[in-house]
Amino acid sequence: MKVLVVGSGGREHALVRSLKRSPKITELFCAPGNAGIACDATCLPIKATDLDGMVAWAQDNKIDFAVVAPDDPLVMGMVDRMESIGIPCFGPRANAAIIEGSKVFSKSLMKKYGIPTADYAVFNDPADALDYIKSKGSYPAVVKADGLALGKGVVIAQNEAEAADALHSIMEDKIFGASGNNVVVEEFLTGPEVSVLAFTDGKTLVPMVSSMDHKRALDGNQGLNTGGMGTIAPNPFYTDAVATECMEKIFLPTVDAMCKEGRPFKGCLYFGLMLTPNGPKVIEYNCRFGDPETQVVLPLLDTDLFEIMQAVSEERLSELEVKWKKGAASCVIVASGGYPQSYKKGYPISGLNEGGQREDAEIFHAGTAFADGSFTTAGGRVLGVTCIAETLPKALEKSYAAVEKINFTDIHYRHDIGKTAVEQL
Repeated sequence: MKVLVVGSGGREHALVRSLKRSPKITELFCAPGNAGIACDATCLPIKATDLDGMVAWAQDNKIDFAVVAPDDPLVMGMVDRMESIGIPCFGPRANAAIIEGSKVFSKSLMKKYGIPTADYAVFNDPADALDYIKSKGSYPAVVKADGLALGKGVVIAQNEAEAADALHSIMEDKIFGASGNNVVVEEFLTGPEVSVLAFTDGKTLVPMVSSMDHKRALDGNQGLNTGGMGTIAPNPFYTDAVATECMEKIFLPTVDAMCKEGRPFKGCLYFGLMLTPNGPKVIEYNCRFGDPETQVVLPLLDTDLFEIMQAVSEERLSELEVKWKKGAASCVIVASGGYPQSYKKGYPISGLNEGGQREDAEIFHAGTAFADGSFTTAGGRVLGVTCIAETLPKALEKSYAAVEKINFTDIHYRHDIGKTAVEQL
């Protein structure tokens, strides 16, 4: 079968490398892809958000199946468009992708169906929002842009001044465009964070191995929020008892709620959870595979990913047994110095072979290009360095040993990925 993956980052590289192992796939394409993905699939110069271009190419080239990975094209309705011309897809339609596309929608869904989440209020006027925060007098306060914001639309304000700044930049300066027309103001929850990705065909839900992301740019969870500086799986805070509670109170109720709303969700549903003293609560939903969680979850998958995706598309996930490898996985993100703010691009990367890989780790390319016979930096997050071992400490040891053999100008990475998880073991 001819399969097209839409997207260009580390998540898409992890998807491509997992899919290429399927004996059912004869040709694998990725649009737009990146230099590392080009070693594993045929890359196409089509932007992920170019719905017309993507659909036309898929039709002209008789694509048999499409995997739409990023949030933007999902929320814009790329799956609807592909399916309308007879191309089956993995990913939700636009009316279900709204679970990530609008924080206001997802919070009201949870409220309506009794799914545990933080207390909140919705505002379209910054003055009203600030009055509400002041009346609560409880800090930190969480301010979220309603729409998509590249994973950066959340501000944790430590005081009134920071809250006012956040509201001004999101709602008046429109740093995230129309995504900031409305904001959600939430109570601040405490506890270990857990990411759980789940396959669902709208009826059956199969959770993947739990994981832990590390959002802050610097060691000790200091610095600015990023798209993620590293991940580990499984997450030791996510016990069997917690998993059972999440399935009963969060996962299945969410899938049922979406069906009742006439928005059946098919694809990968991401649950961002906080294990609070009052039980697990939803921080956020994503309508797709998480990045960089995918880089530690998929390497542990034992079942053919493409078979799972087909079963989801055809609503027969209940017929499939999804199996996982034993052990643990770790991914350390190697980034450009200055990320997530300003950084320079175009630096040659040493320590990779001609396929963009290493023998001692699986390398997922996020922001790379190829120039003058060398892979070069082309983004904030450059590479994900993933290793599997029997235990998490051994996996982390292997990831960091590989990271130390990779280099480029202004290289930056955290040295404490998985530290709190190892302490929990």
